[in-house]
Amino acid sequence: MKLMVLILNKTDALEYLLEGLSAAGIGGATIIPSSGMAMTLSKMNSSFLSSSIRSMFSGEEDDNKTIISVIEDDQLDLARRVVYNTVGDLSQPNTGIMFTIPLDFVEGRRKRRAVLPETSGKDKEENKDKKITGDAKKGKKHG
Repeated sequence: MKLMVLILNKTDALEYLLEGLSAAGIGGATIIPSSGMAMTLSKMNSSFLSSSIRSMFSGEEDDNKTIISVIEDDQLDLARRVVYNTVGDLSQPNTGIMFTIPLDFVEGRRKRRAVLPETSGKDKEENKDKKITGDAKKGKKHG
């Protein structure tokens, strides 16, 4: 497993990015409001930034968003494609930075749900009956 980290400067793409990741089966991410060092120094009127550089950050620009998600090793290529298709080429300025960190332990993460093959009509009825029977034992009602 990996911890995927995406520092997204192009925040107008956030909604499409999250929808794309979800549609690709990458569920569960934490979105953290964040700010880069240059932006923070600019807001602090730091003497480290020249006035010409400071003017680049003087607009009402959004800060960035940091998206973190625990993904399976085999989901990385898919995640990269989703990022590229929604955010664009990360090698372009003011787009974002993406990296992963290998994880050797994760607890509390939901397991991937297996996609079950389609069953015949008879099998579906038998499974439905089993589910209702099992639910009845648990005190659940069906309408």
